[in-house]
Amino acid sequence: MKPKALVLLSGGLDSRLTVKILQEQMLVEAIYFKLPFGPACSKSFEEIKKFCKQQKVKLNVIDCTKGKLLQEYLDVIRKPKFNRGTALNPCVDCKVFLLKKAKDFAHENNFDIIATGEVLGQRPMSQHTRAFDIIERESGLQNKILRPLSAKALPETVYEKKKLINRKKLLDIVGRRREQQMALAKKYKISYPSPAGGCLLCEEKFCEKLKPLLKSAISEMDLELLKFGRHFKKSNIILGRKQKENKLLEKIFKNYGLGLLLEPKEPGPSAFVKDKKYVAEAKKLIQKYSKHKIKKIELHKP
Repeated sequence: MKPKALVLLSGGLDSRLTVKILQEQMLVEAIYFKLPFGPACSKSFEEIKKFCKQQKVKLNVIDCTKGKLLQEYLDVIRKPKFNRGTALNPCVDCKVFLLKKAKDFAHENNFDIIATGEVLGQRPMSQHTRAFDIIERESGLQNKILRPLSAKALPETVYEKKKLINRKKLLDIVGRRREQQMALAKKYKISYPSPAGGCLLCEEKFCEKLKPLLKSAISEMDLELLKFGRHFKKSNIILGRKQKENKLLEKIFKNYGLGLLLEPKEPGPSAFVKDKKYVAEAKKLIQKYSKHKIKKIELHKP
C-alpha cells in the first residue's frame, strides 16, 4: 500500500504543485479551509474543485465561516499569541489553527503524511525557519509537516526518516522568486491563478471596520456585511454603493431576517440598519449619497 498524504490546498500555484509532486510517490487528498476573510489565492472555490477533479484528488472542505469554527477562528484574530502583520493578520497563529484542524482530520481518516505548499523565505510573517519551528511546536506537529517545495533546504521530517517518501525527489526552492514554480507548472501542465489580492485581514480599510466589532460577538451576517458598501456608526448602517450592492443588502436582509432595510423609490443607495434607532440617520445618508432627490423611502421589517 502506498502512503496517503493530506495536502493543505489554498488554490495557489505552490499548493497545486505540492499535490502533483506527491502524486508521483503516494496517494493524495486535499483539504481546503474556507475562511471568513479568505486565503490569498483562492478567489474561486469552483476553480479549486475543478483542479482537484482534473487531478483525480479527493477534496475535503472545512468551513470556518459559520458556527463553532467561525467563533474559534475569530478568537485567534482577537488574541493572537504570535503578533500580527501590518493590520489584523495573525499569520503564524492562523497557520497553527489550520494545522491543528488538519492534524485532527488526518488522525481521524488515517493519513500518513501532512503536507503544505509553503516555501522557505517566501512570506515574511510565516514562511521562515523560526516561524516554521513555532508552527510545528504549537500545532503538535514537530518534524511532521512536509513542505515538498523546500524540503531539501529544511531538516528531514519524520516521514523522510521513515522512508515514507524519497527525499531525493523533493525540491530545495527558497525565496520569493517564482521561476522554478512556473517551470514546474509547465512540466505538469497545470494552470493557476495570478497571485493578486489577498487576505482581507491585511487590508487596513477593511480592518478599520472589523476592529470595533471584535470587542463583542460577531455573527455570520456581520461578516457578510463588512465586505462591501459604505459603513457608518460602527457598521450599524450600511449603504449600497451601486445596484449590485443594493441587491446584496436585500439578499442578506431576507436570508437572516434581521435588521431593517430602507429602499428609496427613486434611483439611489439602499440602506441596511441593524437597529431602529439608526433609521433617521440612515435616511439622511441615503439623501446625501444619492445623485437624485429622494421623495420616498420604503422601510422593510423582518
